[in-house]
Amino acid sequence: MPLASPPLPSPPARITAVPAPPGRPRPRLLALDGLRLAAALMVCLYHYAGRGGVVSASWHQNPDHVFPTLSRAAVYGCLGVQFFFVISGFVICMSSWGRSLGDFFRSRVARLYPAYWAALALITGASVALPAVVHPVRLDEFLVNLTMLQQPLGVPRVLGVCWTLWVEVRFYALFALLVVLPGVTYRRVVLFCSVWTMAAVLSTATGGAWAELVVMPAYAPYFVGGLALYLVHRFGHGLLPWGIVALSWILGMRTATQGLWHPGSPRDPYVVMLLVTLAFAAVAAVAAGWTRWAAWPWLTTAGALTYPFYLVHEHLGWFVIRVLHRAWGLPPWPTLAVTVLGMLGLAWLMHRFVETPLGPRLKRALKNA
Repeated sequence: MPLASPPLPSPPARITAVPAPPGRPRPRLLALDGLRLAAALMVCLYHYAGRGGVVSASWHQNPDHVFPTLSRAAVYGCLGVQFFFVISGFVICMSSWGRSLGDFFRSRVARLYPAYWAALALITGASVALPAVVHPVRLDEFLVNLTMLQQPLGVPRVLGVCWTLWVEVRFYALFALLVVLPGVTYRRVVLFCSVWTMAAVLSTATGGAWAELVVMPAYAPYFVGGLALYLVHRFGHGLLPWGIVALSWILGMRTATQGLWHPGSPRDPYVVMLLVTLAFAAVAAVAAGWTRWAAWPWLTTAGALTYPFYLVHEHLGWFVIRVLHRAWGLPPWPTLAVTVLGMLGLAWLMHRFVETPLGPRLKRALKNA
């Protein structure tokens, strides 16, 4: 006869947060907005100065020749993705608390799709104007890209960065079905974190396409770590959530090092581990309440710019670099600065004229459907 599993410990009652009354917005953690933009800028730096490929054609040579010193740091900018995933775990757990599955679904769709559709239109237009930067796709491929399901269907991607959105969507689906649908509680989040971590470890050992698709062993530790850090933030310090964070950090260092370092790689494995550690530590500082002093109003704007900036910076940035540097002869450093600032400006326009009006309308339309 199998032994019954011991019950999960209750969250620390002495620090249990009381949910805000309906209709009252949650206090915004402004430091998270700043961290999100920092992660996006890390990825941007990698795409402009830390890798080869198409950007080399835009600079007319490999970026490590254009920026000999900067490129040595920029090669680590790809770790901004792992930073994003830790933040995402924290934010999704926070935003789903007390919500129904329908509310969760509508909020995610309204958050992700308006800016994404605008970015698809902009980059498709750029591909027609300058095919050397972005290869144009057929109409059927563009329409599939609108669904955000192009990667599992094997359709060419319009946005290079959208592979991370597919990772996020799978995380949302897992969390929605296993936690949000029955109702978000401390115990359910802990159980979800524990089971997903074990599944990720086992799938790493056994392999298989389905395990890779559903369990995502390379990325699970970051999401799980973020979820557990939100439990720390909401319920206070406890051995169980901090233990989940510690295990996620260890597994995250391992997966990042395994994926981003090999003999002859331009990256140092200890720097990779350090940056993963800093990502966890930064979100842990928010969870522990050590960043309350970061209450500058501009951080709200920084958070609002992050998603549209992340969507458009890669291909459109390469487009701008090619025009400014190769066509107009602007020196490398001014080209880099103007391109980054230009992409931030475009992100503000997308937020102001696409996300702000269309997001709420889409959410209301889905609610009335």
